[in-house]
Amino acid sequence: MTTPTDPTTPMDVRLRYQTLEFGDIDIHVCTLRDNQEYSDPDGIAAALGICSASWPIFGVLWPSSLVLAHHMLEYDIAGKRILEVGCGMALSSLLLNHRQADITATDYHPAVQYFLDKNAELNGNKRIIFERLEWSEHKSDLGLFDTIIGSDLLYEEPHVALLAGFIGRHAKPNCEVIIVDPGRGRKNKLIAKMEEQGFSSEQQKPIDTIYLDQPFKGHLLMFLRQSKPKVT
Repeated sequence: MTTPTDPTTPMDVRLRYQTLEFGDIDIHVCTLRDNQEYSDPDGIAAALGICSASWPIFGVLWPSSLVLAHHMLEYDIAGKRILEVGCGMALSSLLLNHRQADITATDYHPAVQYFLDKNAELNGNKRIIFERLEWSEHKSDLGLFDTIIGSDLLYEEPHVALLAGFIGRHAKPNCEVIIVDPGRGRKNKLIAKMEEQGFSSEQQKPIDTIYLDQPFKGHLLMFLRQSKPKVT
């Protein structure tokens, strides 16, 4: 069976353009107008198991993505290869790309790359490396990363083990992982899975979320793994 190709032309959806401020940095973003938009004329998303109800989820900005992007504004990017998992509209990737970080983005949705390329161009930045794949994929050419980030990823119970496994396959021996969880009740299970892979964990409430319309009830989950130096 031939896998449908990803869309490379504009879809029949209504769009929203907005500019978000991160300190002195302005990031211009084109998103879906709202989470009621839908366009899958060639059945690409349907063939991947993405129904019409879940199709728009990738295409709007959620509070967790704003929290992650604000956290990454001051993040030390020097010499680090960074991966955004389940990037959706990839706000953090766009910000890091503007900061000239070595950033790669992934998502399973077939329309993500269209918006990622469009938004990188809107900001006058280089194209962001992107690979469309699911977390169960074991044959990806992504390689290993110093930092792995993501936001609002644990929608369903099976996602916990799949995400932890994916991170484990793409984390360098010394790796930092930053996940923003809005409070879907699965963060402790993810922490346990990550600790099984040698990561220490810390969780904290985001500070100063005045940029959100409502108080943020979730947490920043931070994981760190450091390889032990060899004894000579």
